[in-house]
Amino acid sequence: MTDDAPSSRLRALLPDLTPWRASVDFRRLWISGAISTFGSFLTFVALPVQIKELTGSAAAVGAIGAVELVPLIVFGLYGGALADAMDKRKLIVWTEAGQGLLSVALLVNSLLPHPVVWPLYVVAALSSALVSVQRPALDSLFPRLVAHEHLPAAAALNSLRWTVGGVAGPALAGVVVAYAGLGWAYGVDLLTFFLSVLMVVRIAAAPASHEAVKPSLRAIAEGARYAWNRKELLGTYAVDLAAMFLAMPLAVLPFLADELDADWSLGLMYAALPAGSLVVSLTSGWTSRVDRHGRMVVLSAALWGLAIAAAGVVGNVWLVLLFLAVAGGCDMVSGIFRGAMWNQTIPDELRGRLAGIELLSYSVGPTVGQVRSGGLAALYGVRASVWSGGLLCAGAVGLLALCLPQLMRYDVRTNEHAVRMRDKRAAAAAPPPAQPGAEAKAETVGPQG
Repeated sequence: MTDDAPSSRLRALLPDLTPWRASVDFRRLWISGAISTFGSFLTFVALPVQIKELTGSAAAVGAIGAVELVPLIVFGLYGGALADAMDKRKLIVWTEAGQGLLSVALLVNSLLPHPVVWPLYVVAALSSALVSVQRPALDSLFPRLVAHEHLPAAAALNSLRWTVGGVAGPALAGVVVAYAGLGWAYGVDLLTFFLSVLMVVRIAAAPASHEAVKPSLRAIAEGARYAWNRKELLGTYAVDLAAMFLAMPLAVLPFLADELDADWSLGLMYAALPAGSLVVSLTSGWTSRVDRHGRMVVLSAALWGLAIAAAGVVGNVWLVLLFLAVAGGCDMVSGIFRGAMWNQTIPDELRGRLAGIELLSYSVGPTVGQVRSGGLAALYGVRASVWSGGLLCAGAVGLLALCLPQLMRYDVRTNEHAVRMRDKRAAAAAPPPAQPGAEAKAETVGPQG
């Protein structure tokens, strides 16, 4: 008995692989996303590095967020309506192929004798549009592929997929950019998009639900009204938006590495956030046993801000890496419980549009945050930009928790929307009732056979 206790505790911490084992399409979509994420992180590092090399300006790097913002808002909302109205697999395939073409453009520009700056911003804007169309389709497809009770485990596995690519991609990108050149980073990203498409086309078709409506402003407004009336959902959006806008330091990391006289650490800085997330993902078994998801969202978002503030205060590069990793772990905890709340309470016919709103909450924040952090770094210094944003984040999250008590009260066991979705999916999975007289007929036919 005592010999089994440590192994039981270890199994309780490890990720729950039930969704992976139960659904072949979930596995294919997971592998496709892991491949694509790995390549995208190569470009994620290479693009700001190239703009820094060509301009030498922190504001120019931060402007990446400015050009990504409008496509993110417009196509995020419309992409959510598209995801509800058409085949989700087809939407994912075409947007993934489009991302591959943008990698071709970056590769060609990097190979020019004198690379040009403006195409980098054009590609960033177009990539933002494609991602904004794709993500609602992805986020609304996953709940179709796994059982309702396995959705928290699926959310943790999806987070693990992101963090594996997030750790390996930036770490490799720092080496590739420094020793092989930007062209290699863009070229590998192109290859990953090709491989990802090959995986997605093997997934079963995912047509719109019977209750789906055509994409329109009215359909988008319907989704927005639903989100507004669900104050616990509104709280998850607001908390994540505040955390990412105020405390996302990615745009200034190249300059922070310079200030610490540690150019070699840039790839590690980009990898530290997903590395912390990876640790949480690998020990995420405990998340399936937590019922008060809203409280975990608030607590982890506040700790994210405090960890980012600490990274801006300390002057030792290893401590900076440590606090960035802690922040990444806190962000992953928040993401797991936000995803569980979304997936377990939103009706299928609204998933795409709500996923579009979710996309805005976790993407607009970092995008605008790059402008904020780059601008403040230019005015007051890099480290002041980082620590001030972290402290503002912690304060804003606390204020939101006071203003939205429904978020703090959310309990998956008793929330009316969670209970309704749980009952609906259980009824859909139940075998159809026997026809009247079928049992008597079976008894008659049986002996004759």
